[in-house]
Amino acid sequence: MASQTTQIADEQPPPRSTRRRWRGPISPLVRRILAINLIALMIIVGGIFYLTEFRDNLISRRIERLMVEAEILAAAIGESATAGPEASTIDAPEARLIIARLVGPSETRARLFDLDGELMVDSRFLASSRSVMAEPLPPLNLKKPLSERLLDIVNVFLDLVSEPPEVPAYNEVPEQKASDYIEVISALAGEQSYQVRLLESDTLLLSAAFPVQRFRRVLGALMVTADTRDIESIVRSEQIMILKVFAGALGTTLLLSIFLASTIARPIRQLAAAAERVRHGIGRESRMLTLRRNDEIGDLSLALSDMTQALYHQIDAIEAFAADVSHELKNPLSSLRSAVESLGRTDKPEVKEQLLAIITEDVRRLNRLITDISDASRLDAELTRSRMEPVDMGSLVAMLVDAHRARDDRALPQFVFHEPKAGVMMVHGLESRLGQVIANLLENAITFSPPGGIIRVSLSRHSTMVELTVEDEGPGLPEGAEDRIFERFYSERPDPEAFGIHSGLGLSISKQIVEAHQGTIRAENRLTTTAPETKDKEDDTRTVVQPEILGACFRVCLPRAR
Repeated sequence: MASQTTQIADEQPPPRSTRRRWRGPISPLVRRILAINLIALMIIVGGIFYLTEFRDNLISRRIERLMVEAEILAAAIGESATAGPEASTIDAPEARLIIARLVGPSETRARLFDLDGELMVDSRFLASSRSVMAEPLPPLNLKKPLSERLLDIVNVFLDLVSEPPEVPAYNEVPEQKASDYIEVISALAGEQSYQVRLLESDTLLLSAAFPVQRFRRVLGALMVTADTRDIESIVRSEQIMILKVFAGALGTTLLLSIFLASTIARPIRQLAAAAERVRHGIGRESRMLTLRRNDEIGDLSLALSDMTQALYHQIDAIEAFAADVSHELKNPLSSLRSAVESLGRTDKPEVKEQLLAIITEDVRRLNRLITDISDASRLDAELTRSRMEPVDMGSLVAMLVDAHRARDDRALPQFVFHEPKAGVMMVHGLESRLGQVIANLLENAITFSPPGGIIRVSLSRHSTMVELTVEDEGPGLPEGAEDRIFERFYSERPDPEAFGIHSGLGLSISKQIVEAHQGTIRAENRLTTTAPETKDKEDDTRTVVQPEILGACFRVCLPRAR
Protein backbone atom coordinates (compact mmCIF):
# COMPACT_ATOMS: atom_id res chain seq x y z
CA MET A 1 0.00 0.00 0.00
CA ALA A 2 2.84 2.34 0.83
CA SER A 3 4.58 1.66 -2.48
CA GLN A 4 1.36 2.33 -4.37
CA THR A 5 0.95 5.64 -2.56
CA THR A 6 4.53 6.56 -3.41
CA GLN A 7 3.99 5.71 -7.05
CA ILE A 8 0.87 7.88 -7.21
CA ALA A 9 2.75 10.75 -5.60
CA ASP A 10 5.57 10.38 -8.11
CA GLU A 11 3.14 10.49 -11.02
CA GLN A 12 1.53 13.73 -9.93
CA PRO A 13 1.85 16.48 -12.54
CA PRO A 14 4.42 19.22 -11.91
CA PRO A 15 3.09 22.40 -10.35
CA ARG A 16 1.91 25.03 -12.78
CA SER A 17 3.92 28.17 -13.16
CA THR A 18 2.79 31.13 -11.13
CA ARG A 19 0.96 33.99 -12.78
CA ARG A 20 2.97 36.85 -14.13
CA ARG A 21 3.33 39.63 -11.59
CA TRP A 22 2.36 43.22 -12.26
CA ARG A 23 5.63 45.05 -12.66
CA GLY A 24 4.34 48.60 -12.95
CA PRO A 25 4.51 50.98 -15.90
CA ILE A 26 8.28 50.61 -16.16
CA SER A 27 9.57 47.09 -16.61
CA PRO A 28 12.68 45.84 -14.77
CA LEU A 29 14.48 45.66 -18.10
CA VAL A 30 13.83 49.36 -18.74
CA ARG A 31 15.00 50.20 -15.23
CA ARG A 32 18.24 48.28 -15.73
CA ILE A 33 18.98 50.05 -19.02
CA LEU A 34 18.29 53.43 -17.41
CA ALA A 35 20.47 52.60 -14.42
CA ILE A 36 23.42 51.60 -16.63
CA ASN A 37 23.14 54.77 -18.71
CA LEU A 38 22.77 56.97 -15.63
CA ILE A 39 25.95 55.50 -14.15
CA ALA A 40 27.84 56.80 -17.19
CA LEU A 41 26.22 60.22 -16.80
CA MET A 42 27.29 60.46 -13.18
CA ILE A 43 30.85 60.77 -14.45
CA ILE A 44 29.88 64.16 -15.89
CA VAL A 45 28.51 65.26 -12.52
CA GLY A 46 31.82 64.19 -11.01
CA GLY A 47 33.35 67.10 -12.90
CA ILE A 48 31.84 69.41 -10.27
CA PHE A 49 34.14 67.88 -7.65
CA TYR A 50 37.05 68.24 -10.03
CA LEU A 51 36.26 71.96 -10.37
CA THR A 52 36.47 72.30 -6.59
CA GLU A 53 40.03 71.04 -6.72
CA PHE A 54 40.65 73.28 -9.72
CA ARG A 55 39.45 76.26 -7.66
CA ASP A 56 41.93 75.40 -4.89
CA ASN A 57 44.73 75.35 -7.44
CA LEU A 58 43.70 78.76 -8.76
CA ILE A 59 43.66 80.15 -5.22
CA SER A 60 47.17 78.78 -4.65
CA ARG A 61 48.34 80.50 -7.83
CA ARG A 62 46.67 83.75 -6.74
CA ILE A 63 48.49 83.62 -3.38
CA GLU A 64 51.80 83.12 -5.16
CA ARG A 65 51.05 86.12 -7.38
CA LEU A 66 50.15 88.26 -4.35
CA MET A 67 53.43 87.31 -2.71
CA VAL A 68 55.32 88.45 -5.81
CA GLU A 69 53.35 91.71 -5.95
CA ALA A 70 53.96 92.38 -2.26
CA GLU A 71 57.69 91.75 -2.69
CA ILE A 72 57.94 94.08 -5.71
CA LEU A 73 55.89 96.83 -4.07
CA ALA A 74 57.79 96.56 -0.76
CA ALA A 75 61.10 96.75 -2.62
CA ALA A 76 59.95 99.82 -4.54
CA ILE A 77 58.87 101.57 -1.34
CA GLY A 78 62.12 100.63 0.41
CA GLU A 79 64.19 102.09 -2.42
CA SER A 80 62.17 105.21 -3.24
CA ALA A 81 60.21 106.22 -0.13
CA THR A 82 63.12 106.56 2.27
CA ALA A 83 65.47 109.42 3.05
CA GLY A 84 68.66 107.51 2.29
CA PRO A 85 70.82 104.61 3.43
CA GLU A 86 70.62 105.68 7.03
CA ALA A 87 66.82 106.20 6.99
CA SER A 88 64.80 104.61 9.78
CA THR A 89 61.35 105.70 8.63
CA ILE A 90 59.29 105.65 5.51
CA ASP A 91 58.33 108.83 3.67
CA ALA A 92 54.51 108.63 3.75
CA PRO A 93 53.76 110.98 0.79
CA GLU A 94 56.25 109.21 -1.44
CA ALA A 95 54.84 105.83 -0.37
CA ARG A 96 51.29 107.00 -1.22
CA LEU A 97 52.48 108.06 -4.65
CA ILE A 98 54.16 104.71 -5.33
CA ILE A 99 51.17 102.69 -4.11
CA ALA A 100 48.73 104.85 -6.07
CA ARG A 101 50.71 104.32 -9.28
CA LEU A 102 51.37 100.60 -8.90
CA VAL A 103 48.21 99.37 -7.17
CA GLY A 104 45.59 101.88 -8.27
CA PRO A 105 44.69 100.33 -11.67
CA SER A 106 44.20 96.84 -10.20
CA GLU A 107 41.65 95.33 -7.85
CA THR A 108 44.36 94.59 -5.31
CA ARG A 109 44.30 96.48 -2.02
CA ALA A 110 47.60 97.54 -0.42
CA ARG A 111 48.14 98.66 3.16
CA LEU A 112 51.40 100.00 4.59
CA PHE A 113 52.20 99.78 8.31
CA ASP A 114 55.12 101.46 10.12
CA LEU A 115 57.34 99.88 12.75
CA ASP A 116 54.93 100.88 15.49
CA GLY A 117 52.11 98.98 13.78
CA GLU A 118 50.21 102.09 12.73
CA LEU A 119 48.47 102.17 9.36
CA MET A 120 50.25 104.68 7.10
CA VAL A 121 48.68 104.14 3.65
CA ASP A 122 45.55 102.33 2.42
CA SER A 123 45.11 102.11 -1.32
CA ARG A 124 41.33 101.97 -0.97
CA PHE A 125 41.29 105.65 0.03
CA LEU A 126 43.82 106.90 -2.50
CA ALA A 127 41.69 106.98 -5.66
CA SER A 128 39.04 109.67 -5.75
CA SER A 129 36.59 107.33 -7.46
CA ARG A 130 36.79 104.98 -4.46
CA SER A 131 36.20 107.56 -1.77
CA VAL A 132 32.54 106.56 -1.69
CA MET A 133 31.44 102.96 -2.45
CA ALA A 134 27.75 102.29 -3.19
CA GLU A 135 26.03 98.92 -3.40
CA PRO A 136 22.76 98.81 -5.41
CA LEU A 137 19.84 97.38 -3.41
CA PRO A 138 17.02 95.31 -5.00
CA PRO A 139 13.52 96.81 -5.01
CA LEU A 140 11.25 95.93 -2.10
CA ASN A 141 8.74 93.07 -2.50
CA LEU A 142 10.27 92.02 -5.78
CA LYS A 143 9.46 88.44 -6.78
CA LYS A 144 12.31 86.74 -8.57
CA PRO A 145 11.66 85.10 -11.92
CA LEU A 146 11.48 81.31 -12.05
CA SER A 147 14.86 81.06 -13.73
CA GLU A 148 16.54 83.00 -10.92
CA ARG A 149 14.78 80.94 -8.26
CA LEU A 150 15.95 77.75 -9.94
CA LEU A 151 19.43 79.24 -10.11
CA ASP A 152 19.30 79.98 -6.38
CA ILE A 153 18.35 76.34 -5.70
CA VAL A 154 21.23 75.16 -7.87
CA ASN A 155 23.62 77.51 -6.06
CA VAL A 156 22.50 76.15 -2.71
CA PHE A 157 23.16 72.62 -3.96
CA LEU A 158 26.56 73.61 -5.31
CA ASP A 159 27.43 75.32 -2.04
CA LEU A 160 26.68 72.05 -0.25
CA VAL A 161 28.83 70.14 -2.71
CA SER A 162 31.75 72.57 -2.65
CA GLU A 163 31.94 73.93 0.87
CA PRO A 164 34.53 76.68 1.46
CA PRO A 165 37.62 75.73 3.44
CA GLU A 166 37.63 76.21 7.20
CA VAL A 167 39.49 79.50 7.59
CA PRO A 168 39.05 82.39 10.05
CA ALA A 169 36.53 85.09 9.20
CA TYR A 170 37.74 88.52 8.09
CA ASN A 171 36.85 91.34 10.45
CA GLU A 172 38.03 94.86 9.59
CA VAL A 173 38.03 97.38 12.42
CA PRO A 174 37.77 101.16 11.76
CA GLU A 175 41.24 101.91 13.14
CA GLN A 176 43.45 99.14 11.83
CA LYS A 177 46.72 98.20 13.43
CA ALA A 178 49.39 95.66 12.59
CA SER A 179 48.33 93.57 15.55
CA ASP A 180 45.00 92.87 13.78
CA TYR A 181 46.79 90.83 11.13
CA ILE A 182 49.11 87.96 12.00
CA GLU A 183 50.84 88.11 8.63
CA VAL A 184 51.75 91.80 9.19
CA ILE A 185 53.28 90.94 12.56
CA SER A 186 55.43 88.31 10.80
CA ALA A 187 56.43 90.87 8.16
CA LEU A 188 57.48 93.39 10.82
CA ALA A 189 59.65 90.63 12.24
CA GLY A 190 61.33 90.31 8.85
CA GLU A 191 59.46 87.20 7.57
CA GLN A 192 57.14 87.14 4.57
CA SER A 193 53.76 85.52 5.23
CA TYR A 194 50.26 85.04 3.80
CA GLN A 195 46.79 84.36 5.22
CA VAL A 196 43.40 83.19 3.90
CA ARG A 197 40.21 84.51 5.48
CA LEU A 198 36.48 84.16 4.77
CA LEU A 199 34.34 87.16 3.83
CA GLU A 200 30.66 87.53 4.62
CA SER A 201 29.82 86.80 0.96
CA ASP A 202 31.35 83.33 1.39
CA THR A 203 34.25 84.30 -0.82
CA LEU A 204 37.86 84.14 0.32
CA LEU A 205 40.12 87.08 1.07
CA LEU A 206 43.78 86.38 0.28
CA SER A 207 46.48 88.49 1.90
CA ALA A 208 50.26 88.53 1.59
CA ALA A 209 52.60 90.59 3.78
CA PHE A 210 56.22 91.47 3.02
CA PRO A 211 58.70 93.54 5.06
CA VAL A 212 59.73 96.97 3.71
CA GLN A 213 63.51 97.02 4.07
CA ARG A 214 66.40 99.36 3.39
CA PHE A 215 69.75 97.62 3.48
CA ARG A 216 68.13 94.77 5.45
CA ARG A 217 66.73 97.19 8.01
CA VAL A 218 63.00 96.67 8.47
CA LEU A 219 61.21 100.02 8.11
CA GLY A 220 57.63 98.73 7.95
CA ALA A 221 55.34 96.07 6.51
CA LEU A 222 53.29 96.02 3.33
CA MET A 223 50.14 93.87 3.07
CA VAL A 224 48.33 93.33 -0.23
CA THR A 225 44.90 91.66 -0.33
CA ALA A 226 42.56 90.37 -3.06
CA ASP A 227 39.34 88.45 -2.94
CA THR A 228 38.42 85.39 -5.01
CA ARG A 229 35.15 86.60 -6.48
CA ASP A 230 36.44 86.24 -10.03
CA ILE A 231 37.66 82.70 -9.29
CA GLU A 232 34.37 81.76 -7.62
CA SER A 233 32.46 83.25 -10.54
CA ILE A 234 34.45 81.25 -13.10
CA VAL A 235 34.15 78.01 -11.14
CA ARG A 236 30.45 78.55 -10.47
CA SER A 237 29.71 79.26 -14.13
CA GLU A 238 31.57 76.09 -15.12
CA GLN A 239 29.65 74.09 -12.53
CA ILE A 240 26.35 75.42 -13.85
CA MET A 241 27.49 74.64 -17.39
CA ILE A 242 28.26 71.06 -16.32
CA LEU A 243 24.80 70.79 -14.79
CA LYS A 244 23.24 72.10 -18.00
CA VAL A 245 25.18 69.57 -20.04
CA PHE A 246 24.17 66.87 -17.56
CA ALA A 247 20.50 67.88 -17.76
CA GLY A 248 20.58 67.84 -21.56
CA ALA A 249 22.42 64.53 -21.66
CA LEU A 250 20.07 63.13 -19.03
CA GLY A 251 16.99 64.05 -21.03
CA THR A 252 18.47 62.64 -24.22
CA THR A 253 19.60 59.48 -22.43
CA LEU A 254 16.19 58.96 -20.87
CA LEU A 255 14.42 59.30 -24.20
CA LEU A 256 16.90 57.05 -26.02
CA SER A 257 16.91 54.51 -23.18
CA ILE A 258 13.12 54.38 -23.09
CA PHE A 259 13.05 54.01 -26.87
CA LEU A 260 15.72 51.30 -26.80
CA ALA A 261 14.07 49.47 -23.93
CA SER A 262 10.66 49.71 -25.57
CA THR A 263 12.05 48.02 -28.68
CA ILE A 264 13.18 45.18 -26.42
CA ALA A 265 10.74 45.02 -23.51
CA ARG A 266 7.50 45.59 -25.45
CA PRO A 267 8.02 42.77 -27.99
CA ILE A 268 9.13 40.45 -25.20
CA ARG A 269 5.93 41.27 -23.33
CA GLN A 270 3.96 40.57 -26.50
CA LEU A 271 5.71 37.24 -26.92
CA ALA A 272 5.05 36.38 -23.27
CA ALA A 273 1.37 37.27 -23.65
CA ALA A 274 1.14 35.22 -26.85
CA ALA A 275 2.78 32.26 -25.11
CA GLU A 276 0.28 32.65 -22.27
CA ARG A 277 -2.60 32.60 -24.75
CA VAL A 278 -1.19 29.50 -26.41
CA ARG A 279 -0.83 27.79 -23.04
CA HIS A 280 -4.42 28.54 -22.04
CA GLY A 281 -5.85 28.29 -25.55
CA ILE A 282 -8.31 25.56 -26.52
CA GLY A 283 -7.84 24.04 -29.94
CA ARG A 284 -5.60 25.66 -32.55
CA GLU A 285 -7.09 29.14 -32.66
CA SER A 286 -4.20 30.57 -30.57
CA ARG A 287 -1.09 31.04 -32.64
CA MET A 288 2.32 32.24 -31.56
CA LEU A 289 3.05 35.85 -32.43
CA THR A 290 5.58 36.34 -35.24
CA LEU A 291 7.46 39.65 -35.22
CA ARG A 292 8.82 40.85 -38.54
CA ARG A 293 12.13 42.12 -37.18
CA ASN A 294 15.62 41.64 -38.52
CA ASP A 295 17.24 41.17 -35.13
CA GLU A 296 17.57 38.68 -32.27
CA ILE A 297 14.02 39.33 -31.04
CA GLY A 298 12.71 38.53 -34.51
CA ASP A 299 14.74 35.32 -34.42
CA LEU A 300 13.29 34.57 -30.97
CA SER A 301 9.72 35.07 -32.20
CA LEU A 302 10.37 32.81 -35.19
CA ALA A 303 11.93 30.19 -32.92
CA LEU A 304 8.94 30.34 -30.55
CA SER A 305 6.57 30.10 -33.50
CA ASP A 306 8.46 27.10 -34.87
CA MET A 307 8.51 25.56 -31.40
CA THR A 308 4.73 26.01 -31.14
CA GLN A 309 4.22 24.43 -34.53
CA ALA A 310 6.53 21.58 -33.54
CA LEU A 311 4.51 21.17 -30.35
CA TYR A 312 1.28 20.99 -32.32
CA HIS A 313 2.94 18.56 -34.71
CA GLN A 314 4.05 16.45 -31.76
CA ILE A 315 0.50 16.50 -30.40
CA ASP A 316 -0.78 15.38 -33.80
CA ALA A 317 1.86 12.67 -33.90
CA ILE A 318 0.85 11.47 -30.43
CA GLU A 319 -2.80 11.41 -31.47
CA ALA A 320 -1.95 9.52 -34.65
CA PHE A 321 0.28 7.15 -32.70
CA ALA A 322 -2.50 6.51 -30.19
CA ALA A 323 -4.95 5.84 -33.00
CA ASP A 324 -2.48 3.47 -34.72
CA VAL A 325 -1.79 1.69 -31.43
CA SER A 326 -5.49 1.30 -30.80
CA HIS A 327 -6.00 -0.07 -34.30
CA GLU A 328 -3.08 -2.49 -34.09
CA LEU A 329 -4.14 -3.77 -30.67
CA LYS A 330 -7.72 -4.33 -31.77
CA ASN A 331 -6.74 -6.90 -34.39
CA PRO A 332 -5.10 -9.44 -32.02
CA LEU A 333 -7.65 -8.65 -29.31
CA SER A 334 -10.53 -9.34 -31.70
CA SER A 335 -8.89 -12.56 -32.80
CA LEU A 336 -8.19 -13.49 -29.20
CA ARG A 337 -11.78 -12.80 -28.13
CA SER A 338 -13.19 -14.85 -31.01
CA ALA A 339 -10.88 -17.74 -30.19
CA VAL A 340 -11.82 -17.64 -26.49
CA GLU A 341 -15.54 -17.53 -27.30
CA SER A 342 -15.20 -20.40 -29.77
CA LEU A 343 -13.16 -22.41 -27.27
CA GLY A 344 -16.07 -22.55 -24.88
CA ARG A 345 -18.51 -23.70 -27.57
CA THR A 346 -16.66 -26.71 -28.97
CA ASP A 347 -15.80 -30.10 -27.58
CA LYS A 348 -13.62 -31.31 -30.45
CA PRO A 349 -10.02 -31.82 -29.34
CA GLU A 350 -8.53 -30.86 -32.70
CA VAL A 351 -10.53 -27.59 -32.81
CA LYS A 352 -9.54 -26.75 -29.23
CA GLU A 353 -5.92 -27.37 -30.14
CA GLN A 354 -6.17 -24.99 -33.09
CA LEU A 355 -7.93 -22.37 -30.98
CA LEU A 356 -5.28 -22.63 -28.24
CA ALA A 357 -2.56 -22.17 -30.86
CA ILE A 358 -4.35 -19.05 -32.11
CA ILE A 359 -4.67 -17.75 -28.54
CA THR A 360 -0.97 -18.37 -27.88
CA GLU A 361 0.02 -16.65 -31.10
CA ASP A 362 -2.24 -13.64 -30.39
CA VAL A 363 -0.82 -13.31 -26.86
CA ARG A 364 2.70 -13.44 -28.29
CA ARG A 365 1.75 -10.82 -30.87
CA LEU A 366 0.24 -8.57 -28.18
CA ASN A 367 3.36 -8.90 -26.08
CA ARG A 368 5.55 -7.97 -29.05
CA LEU A 369 3.33 -5.03 -29.94
CA ILE A 370 3.31 -3.68 -26.38
CA THR A 371 7.09 -4.04 -26.12
CA ASP A 372 7.71 -2.19 -29.39
CA ILE A 373 5.13 0.48 -28.56
CA SER A 374 6.70 1.04 -25.15
CA ASP A 375 10.14 1.34 -26.73
CA ALA A 376 8.86 3.83 -29.33
CA SER A 377 7.04 5.96 -26.74
CA ARG A 378 10.15 6.19 -24.52
CA LEU A 379 12.49 6.97 -27.37
CA ASP A 380 12.00 10.77 -27.46
CA ALA A 381 12.48 11.14 -23.71
CA GLU A 382 15.62 8.96 -23.76
CA LEU A 383 17.15 10.89 -26.66
CA THR A 384 16.49 14.15 -24.81
CA ARG A 385 17.98 13.03 -21.49
CA SER A 386 20.97 11.05 -22.77
CA ARG A 387 24.34 12.59 -23.49
CA MET A 388 25.84 11.91 -26.90
CA GLU A 389 29.44 10.77 -27.17
CA PRO A 390 31.84 9.83 -30.00
CA VAL A 391 30.95 6.40 -31.46
CA ASP A 392 33.13 4.29 -33.78
CA MET A 393 30.66 3.10 -36.42
CA GLY A 394 33.20 0.68 -37.88
CA SER A 395 33.58 -1.27 -34.64
CA LEU A 396 29.83 -1.14 -33.93
CA VAL A 397 28.83 -2.50 -37.35
CA ALA A 398 31.56 -5.18 -37.19
CA MET A 399 30.31 -6.36 -33.78
CA LEU A 400 26.70 -6.73 -34.98
CA VAL A 401 27.70 -8.41 -38.25
CA ASP A 402 29.90 -10.88 -36.38
CA ALA A 403 26.99 -11.64 -34.04
CA HIS A 404 24.85 -12.67 -37.02
CA ARG A 405 27.70 -14.62 -38.58
CA ALA A 406 28.06 -16.60 -35.35
CA ARG A 407 24.46 -17.89 -35.59
CA ASP A 408 24.40 -21.56 -36.57
CA ASP A 409 21.78 -21.25 -39.30
CA ARG A 410 22.54 -22.38 -42.86
CA ALA A 411 19.49 -20.52 -44.17
CA LEU A 412 20.97 -17.17 -43.16
CA PRO A 413 22.47 -15.11 -45.98
CA GLN A 414 26.16 -14.36 -46.15
CA PHE A 415 27.47 -11.02 -44.89
CA VAL A 416 30.08 -9.07 -46.79
CA PHE A 417 31.67 -6.31 -44.71
CA HIS A 418 35.20 -4.93 -44.65
CA GLU A 419 35.85 -3.37 -41.28
CA PRO A 420 37.61 0.02 -41.54
CA LYS A 421 40.44 1.10 -39.28
CA ALA A 422 39.53 2.02 -35.75
CA GLY A 423 38.76 5.71 -35.20
CA VAL A 424 38.11 6.48 -38.88
CA MET A 425 34.30 6.28 -39.02
CA MET A 426 33.51 8.34 -35.92
CA VAL A 427 30.10 9.90 -35.32
CA HIS A 428 28.57 11.75 -32.38
CA GLY A 429 25.63 9.94 -30.81
CA LEU A 430 24.25 7.25 -28.54
CA GLU A 431 25.93 3.92 -29.15
CA SER A 432 22.98 1.82 -27.94
CA ARG A 433 20.47 3.57 -30.20
CA LEU A 434 22.75 3.59 -33.22
CA GLY A 435 23.28 -0.12 -32.64
CA GLN A 436 19.48 -0.53 -32.64
CA VAL A 437 19.31 1.16 -36.07
CA ILE A 438 22.01 -1.12 -37.49
CA ALA A 439 20.36 -4.21 -35.97
CA ASN A 440 16.96 -3.25 -37.46
CA LEU A 441 18.47 -2.79 -40.92
CA LEU A 442 20.33 -6.11 -40.71
CA GLU A 443 17.20 -7.96 -39.51
CA ASN A 444 15.18 -6.37 -42.30
CA ALA A 445 17.79 -7.45 -44.88
CA ILE A 446 17.86 -11.00 -43.45
CA THR A 447 14.05 -11.20 -43.60
CA PHE A 448 13.87 -10.35 -47.32
CA SER A 449 17.05 -12.09 -48.48
CA PRO A 450 16.64 -15.48 -50.19
CA PRO A 451 18.42 -18.51 -48.69
CA GLY A 452 22.09 -18.34 -49.54
CA GLY A 453 21.84 -14.70 -50.56
CA ILE A 454 24.42 -12.04 -49.88
CA ILE A 455 24.01 -8.94 -47.69
CA ARG A 456 26.60 -6.26 -48.37
CA VAL A 457 27.34 -3.77 -45.61
CA SER A 458 29.71 -0.88 -46.21
CA LEU A 459 30.83 2.35 -44.55
CA SER A 460 32.12 5.41 -46.40
CA ARG A 461 33.30 8.78 -45.22
CA HIS A 462 32.46 12.05 -46.95
CA SER A 463 33.41 15.63 -46.12
CA THR A 464 31.10 16.01 -43.12
CA MET A 465 29.12 12.75 -43.10
CA VAL A 466 29.57 9.04 -42.51
CA GLU A 467 27.35 6.86 -44.71
CA LEU A 468 26.21 3.32 -43.82
CA THR A 469 24.87 1.20 -46.69
CA VAL A 470 23.00 -2.12 -46.29
CA GLU A 471 22.16 -3.98 -49.54
CA ASP A 472 20.26 -7.24 -49.90
CA GLU A 473 19.23 -9.51 -52.80
CA GLY A 474 15.54 -9.64 -51.92
CA PRO A 475 12.49 -8.67 -53.98
CA GLY A 476 13.09 -4.97 -53.36
CA LEU A 477 10.61 -2.29 -52.38
CA PRO A 478 7.10 -2.02 -53.80
CA GLU A 479 6.63 0.82 -56.21
CA GLY A 480 6.02 4.08 -54.38
CA ALA A 481 6.81 2.59 -50.93
CA GLU A 482 10.26 4.19 -50.50
CA ASP A 483 8.85 6.61 -47.92
CA ARG A 484 5.89 4.64 -46.62
CA ILE A 485 8.07 1.86 -45.19
CA PHE A 486 9.23 4.31 -42.49
CA GLU A 487 5.68 4.95 -41.28
CA ARG A 488 4.49 3.41 -38.01
CA PHE A 489 2.94 -0.07 -38.23
CA TYR A 490 3.61 -0.28 -41.97
CA SER A 491 4.51 -3.86 -42.75
CA GLU A 492 5.39 -5.34 -46.11
CA ARG A 493 6.53 -8.93 -45.53
CA PRO A 494 7.52 -11.80 -47.86
CA ASP A 495 4.86 -14.42 -48.61
CA PRO A 496 6.34 -17.33 -46.61
CA GLU A 497 6.37 -15.28 -43.39
CA ALA A 498 3.37 -15.59 -41.10
CA PHE A 499 1.24 -12.47 -40.51
CA GLY A 500 1.94 -10.56 -37.30
CA ILE A 501 5.54 -11.71 -36.84
CA HIS A 502 6.71 -8.08 -36.98
CA SER A 503 5.03 -5.02 -35.47
CA GLY A 504 5.98 -2.61 -38.26
CA LEU A 505 7.78 -0.21 -35.87
CA GLY A 506 11.41 -1.15 -36.55
CA LEU A 507 12.07 1.18 -39.50
CA SER A 508 9.95 3.93 -37.96
CA ILE A 509 12.04 3.80 -34.77
CA SER A 510 15.22 3.74 -36.86
CA LYS A 511 14.18 6.90 -38.71
CA GLN A 512 13.33 8.60 -35.42
CA ILE A 513 16.75 7.74 -33.99
CA VAL A 514 18.65 8.84 -37.10
CA GLU A 515 16.82 12.18 -37.31
CA ALA A 516 17.48 12.77 -33.61
CA HIS A 517 21.19 12.43 -34.49
CA GLN A 518 20.78 15.10 -37.23
CA GLY A 519 21.10 12.44 -39.92
CA THR A 520 19.03 11.04 -42.76
CA ILE A 521 17.83 7.55 -43.76
CA ARG A 522 16.40 6.55 -47.13
CA ALA A 523 15.57 3.40 -49.03
CA GLU A 524 15.75 2.57 -52.71
CA ASN A 525 15.85 -0.40 -55.06
CA ARG A 526 19.02 -1.81 -56.55
CA LEU A 527 18.56 -1.89 -60.31
CA THR A 528 20.45 -3.38 -63.21
CA THR A 529 21.96 -1.06 -65.77
CA THR A 530 19.28 0.03 -68.24
CA ALA A 531 19.60 -1.87 -71.51
CA PRO A 532 20.00 0.27 -74.63
CA GLU A 533 17.08 0.82 -76.93
CA THR A 534 16.81 -1.52 -79.94
CA LYS A 535 15.23 -0.53 -83.23
CA ASP A 536 13.58 -2.84 -85.71
CA LYS A 537 14.55 -1.75 -89.27
CA GLU A 538 11.44 -3.21 -90.91
CA ASP A 539 8.60 -1.68 -88.84
CA ASP A 540 10.64 1.18 -87.25
CA THR A 541 9.66 0.24 -83.70
CA ARG A 542 11.71 0.73 -80.53
CA THR A 543 12.00 -1.85 -77.77
CA VAL A 544 13.02 -0.65 -74.29
CA VAL A 545 14.08 -3.22 -71.73
CA GLN A 546 12.96 -2.30 -68.17
CA PRO A 547 15.72 -2.55 -65.50
CA GLU A 548 15.55 -5.52 -63.19
CA ILE A 549 15.29 -5.12 -59.40
CA LEU A 550 18.28 -6.75 -57.72
CA GLY A 551 17.25 -5.98 -54.11
CA ALA A 552 16.80 -3.17 -51.64
CA CYS A 553 19.37 -0.66 -50.44
CA PHE A 554 19.18 1.37 -47.21
CA ARG A 555 21.46 4.38 -46.72
CA VAL A 556 22.03 6.09 -43.36
CA CYS A 557 24.00 9.36 -43.27
CA LEU A 558 25.23 10.69 -39.91
CA PRO A 559 27.36 13.78 -39.15
CA ARG A 560 31.00 13.06 -38.45
CA ALA A 561 32.33 13.63 -34.96
CA ARG A 562 34.56 16.68 -34.69
